[in-house]
Order: sequence, then C-alpha cells, then structure tokens
Amino acid sequence: MNLGKRTGVLAMAAVLAAASGCSTRASDGGGSDAAAEGEVKTDVGINGTEITLGVLTDLTGVFAALGTDITNANTLYWEKQNAGDKICGEYTVKLDVKDTGYVPQQGVQLYSGMKSNVLAMQQTIGSPINTALEATYEADKITNLPSAWARNLTKLEGNTVVGAVYDVEMYNGLQYALDNQMIKAGDKLGHIYFEGEYGANGLAGSKAFAAANDMTVVEQKIKPTDQDMSSQITSFKSQGVNAIVLTVAPGQTGSVGAVAAATGLDVPIIGSNPVFSPALLKSPAAEQLKKRLIVASPVNAFDAHPDLLEEYLGKYPDATPSLGVVFGTAMSEVMKQILDTACENGDLTRDGLLEAKKELSDVDTGNLVVPLDLSVGVDKSPSRESFILQPADVPGGAKLLQEETVEADAADLT
Repeated sequence: MNLGKRTGVLAMAAVLAAASGCSTRASDGGGSDAAAEGEVKTDVGINGTEITLGVLTDLTGVFAALGTDITNANTLYWEKQNAGDKICGEYTVKLDVKDTGYVPQQGVQLYSGMKSNVLAMQQTIGSPINTALEATYEADKITNLPSAWARNLTKLEGNTVVGAVYDVEMYNGLQYALDNQMIKAGDKLGHIYFEGEYGANGLAGSKAFAAANDMTVVEQKIKPTDQDMSSQITSFKSQGVNAIVLTVAPGQTGSVGAVAAATGLDVPIIGSNPVFSPALLKSPAAEQLKKRLIVASPVNAFDAHPDLLEEYLGKYPDATPSLGVVFGTAMSEVMKQILDTACENGDLTRDGLLEAKKELSDVDTGNLVVPLDLSVGVDKSPSRESFILQPADVPGGAKLLQEETVEADAADLT
C-alpha cells in the first residue's frame, strides 16, 4: 500500500484576506463575456443584490458543539466577504440558519419553510438529515454542502462533499495505524458504529481494509442515543481485539476511552473525523484519548492556521473552538468558488450553480481541508486524502501527526 504525499502547511493569509482561494476548472465556462457585461442570470434565492444561502445545522443535538463552530465560521467568513470581495462584485450573502437538533424530520420541515427563498445550502449537518432530504434536494436542483461524508451523499448531483467519504477516510486512518506499527496484519478490529449511513459507510472502510490486510472486524452497531459503551468494550476485551475503530459521536468516544482505561483494554483507537470534540480533553477519558486515539479527517489542525484561530476568538471570545471552525471556513470558501464560477459563466441560478460545480477539478482552500475534485461526478469520493490528527492540549484539541496527508490506494474504493 502506498501513501500519497502532499506538503502539509501552506500560508493561510489568502483565505483570511478578501482574496479567495483558487481552483482549476475542468473546462471553459464560456459565460464570462455575459458576466462582464452585467448580464448575470438569476432566479430563486436572490433578492436585489442579496443572495440567501440555507443552513440546517445542529445546535442542540449530539453534534451541537461541532455544529455551533461550523455555523459561526460560516457566518464570520461571509461577514468578511460581504465587507470586501462580493460575489460578481455586487452580491452580498445572507445565511438563513435553522437548528435541526440532529432530527431528520425536523430538518425536512425546516427546509420546507426555507426552500423558496434560498439559492443553495451552505451547510446541512449530519448524514441522516441529508439522506432524509435527498429526494427534495434533487427535485429542487439544490447545490448543498453537507457537514457529513457518507458515500450515499455523493449519489446526488448537487451534493458537494468537502473531503473523502467515510469508507475512504476510515481506510486512511487504518493505513496510517498499520504503517506506524500501531496495528499489524492478522489483527482483530473492534468497530463501534452508528446505525444509518454514517456508521455503515465507516464500517465498509474498515471491512475493506481488513480484507486487504488479513484482519477481521468485530462489529458493534449502536444508536446515536446510546451513551454508555461498557458492554461493547467488555465484549471487545473478551474477544481479544487489537484495536478499537469508531464511527460515532464525541459522547460515545468519551465513554470508549474511559471504559477502555478502566478495564485495561489499552489498544489503539482509530476514528472518523466526527468522533472527537475538544470537550473530551476535560473528561475522564482525556489521558487515554491523548495516548491512544487517532482521527482521520479532511480538516487540518489550527497549528497550520493560527490567524484563523485568532480571528475566530476575536469574534467569539468565550468559545472553546473545535476544528469545526477550520471546516466551516473551508466549506464557505468552496461555496464562494462555486458562486464565483457561476458568476463568470453569467448564470447564478440553481442550474447555473450545478454546472459551475462540475468545472472545479482542483479546489484549493489554502490547506484548510484536503484538495477536492468536484468534477468527478456522482458516486465518487471528491478526495482520497486525509489528515491524521491526535488529541492534544492545543487550540482545537488536536495536533497534526504528519505534514503529508494519507491517500487511499484501495482498488475497491473510488
């Protein structure tokens, strides 16, 4: 198995300044002349010189801390853009923010109330919410940036997954663990995962990796409402697992760390990117997680982006920022590149955004997230790369373990 290498730490100034990041377009848009003449086509979601983008986030559910940071970062990003580099030189962006509480039906109802007033969705958090809205988003021709990475989300033309999908991500985390002698061929992996698309997709990655490396996977499926992982860890210990694999939320990760430490199951813990929150560093599991947990993530650490951290704390001084701040900034930058490309093409309609997205083959967010290819089409991962993070007593709660990303090289993961 080969590791793809990409230099890690790039300057952040371009993202934080009024100038946008850059991207490579897969083909010429052909609409720049019309845009230059001020003939930009518009329809739903634009009122005068104001573009409205929808946000369906989680401010009160299992991912509330993450959802708050992502949404605050979205808000901060567009405040800066509105004060400087406007879309097409004239359009400001307004966010219509709604809290789903991570309840799919709530998300469906809230979108129904905003759908006639938004051009696109800046954020829809959670695989269950995105899955519940899939048919409606498709019918409405919505360009949507999910705060989720389940593979099923790539089946919808308008979805723009910002990073590798969960099976690729999990494969990358396990590959890093293998390459660094944390696990070895023939080992037994105990995987705790949520029911639904998030968990199932992460499990697909661990199974693919296990099959390629003569390993076995011991499965433990749970509900998002299950908080105590004692029975799962006890089962893993009795079966002699050599590593714990997680596709869960931070609450379950904290329980895993605490119970594993208490029972003496001192093995590596490998997780998908939503499994960790800085709040865990104040929990009884803190020392175990700092010692044993690694997280495969599309999102870089704050040590690569100190200016962003300073700016965020200037706006939200009482916050304990997670890497959701980095992600929220990156996904806003991705949306801006889509809007800018649509503007160049002279078409800021919903159809125009869908076409603009297809032209972006190498989206660069200034190393906030892994490089993205939005031109790959449906049912393809927009990236095969992941950063590998480890919990630490630093801003954001995690440090980067190596400057290069890990890149999946499994034949059955595309």
